Amino acid sequence: MTYNEKLADMTRELISLSEKNVEEKAMFGGLCFMVNDKMALGVEKERLMVRLDPAKYDEVMEKEGCKPMDFTGKVMKGFVFVDADVLNTKKKLEYWVKLALEYNKIAKSSKKPARSKAGKTVKKKK
Repeated sequence: MTYNEKLADMTRELISLSEKNVEEKAMFGGLCFMVNDKMALGVEKERLMVRLDPAKYDEVMEKEGCKPMDFTGKVMKGFVFVDADVLNTKKKLEYWVKLALEYNKIAKSSKKPARSKAGKTVKKKK
């Protein structure tokens, strides 16, 4: 299934205004934006996926077009879907991108540490 490419382009543009370490990955049948090696935003079908501070979850759930992310059948607190049709202005999309990027600064990375051939975790040298 395809995703809303216009929404992906607008999201990409907004992220690039403040972030340099951005990677795009095909994920969930859509496109995921990884910022600083952490999932931040995505576009899946006709909706935006936003990773945000779980403490703000209940507050944002009251916003128009916002739905729980239940991609696997289980609600994931800290992740929401926002319908593309309510993101009809740059300002509305900026709100969600800003929420995701603010949380990205403190979010834990889901990147797994490198493993040696023996299966033990190898710490990267800085």
